[in-house]
Parts: sequence; C-alpha cells; structure tokens
Amino acid sequence: MTDHDVPDSGADTDAGLPLLRKRVEAFVRDRVFPYESLLDSGGPAAAELRTRLRAEARDAGLWALPLPTGLGGGGLPLSAYATVAEAEGASDHGPAVLGSAPLLDVTMLSRHGSPRVRAEYLTRLVSGELRACYAMTEPDTPGTEPALTATRAEPRRGGGWSVTGRKWFVSNAGDADLVTVLARSSGAPGDRDGLSLLLVPTGSPGFRVVRELPVLGATGTYEIAFDRVEVAADQLVGEPGRALAVAGERLQLGRTLRALRWMGQAQRAFDLMCGRAVARQGARGPLADRQLVRQHVFEALLALRTARPLVYEAMALVAAGREARVEVGLAKTAAARTLQDVADRAVQVFGAAGLGPDTPLPALFRTGRTARILDGPDEQHVSSVARRVLRSHGAPSVTPV
Repeated sequence: MTDHDVPDSGADTDAGLPLLRKRVEAFVRDRVFPYESLLDSGGPAAAELRTRLRAEARDAGLWALPLPTGLGGGGLPLSAYATVAEAEGASDHGPAVLGSAPLLDVTMLSRHGSPRVRAEYLTRLVSGELRACYAMTEPDTPGTEPALTATRAEPRRGGGWSVTGRKWFVSNAGDADLVTVLARSSGAPGDRDGLSLLLVPTGSPGFRVVRELPVLGATGTYEIAFDRVEVAADQLVGEPGRALAVAGERLQLGRTLRALRWMGQAQRAFDLMCGRAVARQGARGPLADRQLVRQHVFEALLALRTARPLVYEAMALVAAGREARVEVGLAKTAAARTLQDVADRAVQVFGAAGLGPDTPLPALFRTGRTARILDGPDEQHVSSVARRVLRSHGAPSVTPV
C-alpha cells in the first residue's frame, strides 16, 4: 500500500473508481490549488472565479458526484464517494468548486423536508444556484450541549413559527440563501425533546448577519441573529420537537466527510514535506539525508497510515446505515490530530518558508488546529467513545459527560 492508497471499503468493486479519483485529484491540483488565495479573499472576483471553475467541473463530468442523478448530481454512492471525498478535500475549496458541498443539506432535506421544500429547493441546491448553511452553536450556550439551546421557535397564530435568537460560528452564512436553525419549540432548557429544526430563507425580515468571526484569521464564518423571523409551517425539517434525531444523523455523516477531507489535506502536507526534504540543499547535502528530517517523515506517514483505515471504516458503516458512533468518534478525532501533526511537521521541515504565504502550510495547520474543536472537541469524542466501550464491557454506571 502506498501513502496514497486507501483500504478496501467496497468502493473499488467499481473498476472506474480509481480513475475517477485520479481525475478529481488532477482537477483539484491543477484548477483549484493555484487559485486558493483568491478564493479565500471573497468578494466579486472570488465569486466570478468560483463560477468559472464550477463550469469547468461540469464540463469535465466531475460535478456533484455524490448527489442524486435525479437532482442533477453524479449519483455516486457514499461508499464509493469516500475516496473521491478525500481527493476533493485536499483543498478547502474543492467541495464547493466540484459541487459536493451541499451533500449534507440535500441528504437532510431529501429525508426530512416537506414536499414543497423538496420541490422548491433540492434541484437548485445541487445546481449551485442556492447555498445553504447550518446553525446550531450559540454565543452563550456550550456547543456540546444542544439541549441548552436558547433560540426559540414560537408557534404563530394561524400556523407557522416565529424564530428569535442568535447563532455563531456558522460557516458560509454570509452568502447563504437558506439556513437550517436549531430552536426550542417547546419544553424547557435542558430537555432533549422540544427542539426543532427550521429552514429559514436568509432574505426573511428579521434575519441578520451580525458580524464575521474569522477563525484563526480565516474568513467565512459568521454570527447571525433572528428577530421574530416568520417561518412557514412546512419549513419544519423533520418532526416538531425531534430535532436531535435529525441533527445526530446529519452529524454522523458530516463528521465522517470532514475526516475524509482532513485526510486529503494531511496527505497534501505530507507530499509537500517530502518534496521539500528531497529538493532543499544545504552545505551537507539535501535535508532528506538528515536523521531528524527522516523521523518527521516516518512519524507523519505512521499517522496517515494509522488514521486512514479508521476513517474509511466509519464511512463504510455510515453509508450502510449502521450504528457507527464509536467509529465516527475515533475517525473524527484521529483525522483532526493527523492533519495538525502532519502539517506541523511539514512546517518544521520547511523552516521559515513554511510560515509565510508562499505555501499552503499555514492554512493546512490552521485547519488542523480548528479541526480538533469543529463538530465537537476532542475531549467530547474521547469521553463519548470510552463511555460506550465501557458500557459494552458491563459498566452501565459510567457517568455520562
């Protein structure tokens, strides 16, 4: 197995999948990597470039590969998409440019949206005409405890809901057309029941983007507010008061997709490090001849080879609709740690050049550090996985965290 190979997850039964991955790798390398700085900057120039790159992806037959064919996607099953997701994710912009970014929203709305919502939004989400975001975390509420959600959804006389509250660290909210918001529709803070998900058009009166919240200097994340935003009854996602079941389903897939994309970025950092070690000449020869540089290469490769099977095991279970909370927790934590570790080692081998704007390493390291908090911090996953394992060994009294 080379450092680019993936464990057998059933996907390679399709003889065309390795070639498809290579085509995606080439597209991301040749058409996305060179423009990351401009895409990061936002604004009209970035939007125009993104539109052009999306058109190129469509022409190349690489658009929206994991999304349903009936909605304009490629119809690639999740089990087969795993290896492609890793290749797309080598750049933060890969999923958006290649049209797979709405996978979570399309999956959620396909399963739990009303007939009108499905008819009005799904095809437009897949085509890229509409963009969606997802808002759970709040400024004054622990993100790991959604039952404490303070945002309220009050029933309106005549039907529908009125939503009031604030959310923050919402990715892509600045230019989103739709936001799925978690709100308490009944009960008291702390109750697991009584939470609902509502799909809110961002053009609705009372919706406001409060501010951008750069994450370690990177743009694209926002704080948003709802001031008695009126939401139609059929914009409810799933059953009223049963949001956590839908949210948990979304999180399992979302965490696994993130882990796959983080593995793609860790592989990118590894390849950069190895290239630097071979090419960089000093007074005593190339860096590759230094024992401590070789140790960095070994430790990074060990991390990649250790984490990747965990991620693919989790994806295989999620794709099959099986229980995977332990596997997803392991995969998410391992992939986040691997990305941070490999990017850090690559920066060390590059030296001062790894700190500046001429390589993607600062962005890769930043993503690795934030990965250990996104979708639940390491500590949450460590505790949750260990609790489930101990229960399976006959320790039902272990205190939940």
